[in-house]
Amino acid sequence: MREFLERDVMEATEGRVRFHTRVAVNVLAIVQRELEQGPAQVAAHAERLASLGFADDAELAAAIRRGDLDDRWAEVIACVHEAVRDKLAVANPKYLEQPGP
Repeated sequence: MREFLERDVMEATEGRVRFHTRVAVNVLAIVQRELEQGPAQVAAHAERLASLGFADDAELAAAIRRGDLDDRWAEVIACVHEAVRDKLAVANPKYLEQPGP
């Protein structure tokens, strides 16, 4: 479907329809990345949370609010950083590209 939209529909339209087609293409790309990367990302995140001693994000957030992890900030930051990277890798991998020299 994405290829059809990119090749046929986008090339044959302009203006508002072309814009909406581009949005649909982007959504389909996100869905594809989610299907490809999602299971591994979920498992990796669960592993990171478990290494901190939590079953889910809600438990981690509550512990952060209570100050239970004030002496483990480096670990917490690493866990959250990787979670954000995983989400960006699905939503828009271009955000992860480093600018040139």
